[in-house]
Amino acid sequence: MSFNVARPLTLLSLAAGCLAAAGAARAEEITLRVADSFPAGHYVVEHGTKPWMEEITRATNGKVQFKYYPAEQLGKSKDMLKLTQSGVTDIGYVAPAFVTDKLPLSTVAELPESFSTSCEGTLAYWQLVKPGGFLDQKEISPAGMRALWTLVLPPYQLYMAREPITSINVTQGKKLRTTGAAKELTVRKLGAVPVQIPTPDVMEALSRGTVDGMLFPHSSITSYDLTRYVKSATVGENLGSFVITYMISKRKWDALPDDVKAAIDQAADKINRNACSKTDQDDSRDMERIKATGVEFVTLSAADKAKLREDVAGVSTEWAANLDKRRLPGTQTLEAFRKALEQKPQ
Repeated sequence: MSFNVARPLTLLSLAAGCLAAAGAARAEEITLRVADSFPAGHYVVEHGTKPWMEEITRATNGKVQFKYYPAEQLGKSKDMLKLTQSGVTDIGYVAPAFVTDKLPLSTVAELPESFSTSCEGTLAYWQLVKPGGFLDQKEISPAGMRALWTLVLPPYQLYMAREPITSINVTQGKKLRTTGAAKELTVRKLGAVPVQIPTPDVMEALSRGTVDGMLFPHSSITSYDLTRYVKSATVGENLGSFVITYMISKRKWDALPDDVKAAIDQAADKINRNACSKTDQDDSRDMERIKATGVEFVTLSAADKAKLREDVAGVSTEWAANLDKRRLPGTQTLEAFRKALEQKPQ
């Protein structure tokens, strides 16, 4: 009886080749950990974080995969910069307002400046924080970090927990929740006492009466389920904003292949615009949803509007002067942001 040795050897060779190819594919695949503090369904995640990850996975034909850790699973929001620098996470949500000791200049977009939408603030701010931008050179890169995409929220409004807003004087002597040095100055100008509280802890602070109100965007009220804890809010004012950035350490960035770097860079502009555009759409929609729960929205009188503008007029220059005194380029940063706003990137 004859035996064909060639056929088994061929099958073995094919099997070995397939195993080698599969091994090479697995070796080539890159998994990046992404961590933030946002709860499930938060608009920042739905409009920015998830589409950003999906875009990069698509652009790299599946080469880059992500493991996502929401809701402070890897650490508190105030620790995200440190966790990203140390490699606990590869990419982290870094809010400059939570780390003003490390990124004080980067809160410039939280000042009550001349933008009325998320997209106006976001597209201007991105010019400063993107690689090679003013803030990248002055602060982000020296911290060993690189911004990947950003979102500046719509201008904040005044929300009061237990009383109606009959005039802007309602803030006198009240404790208002805030974040960062920029909005702290605004709160003081309103005659109120600023109380620094991370966003995930706001519900508890309102329910316990730790604060009497806060500066907040409409969409975050619904995202954090706060409608039952607030009674009234202003409409159409600008009491500052909040900056969201997702960052990677330069050490981790430098270790990535060039094609992956290119895909991540290309995703930034698309996601910035997608996130800010949808956030702006949410702002008016969520205001109606909040109103339906019984929260009263108040349009300030002409006299109150004039008083409010007068109260906050010096916030930006005071913020800049305080940084200048620390030998940081506060005034330069403010001028750079104002110039970027004037350019109105398309």
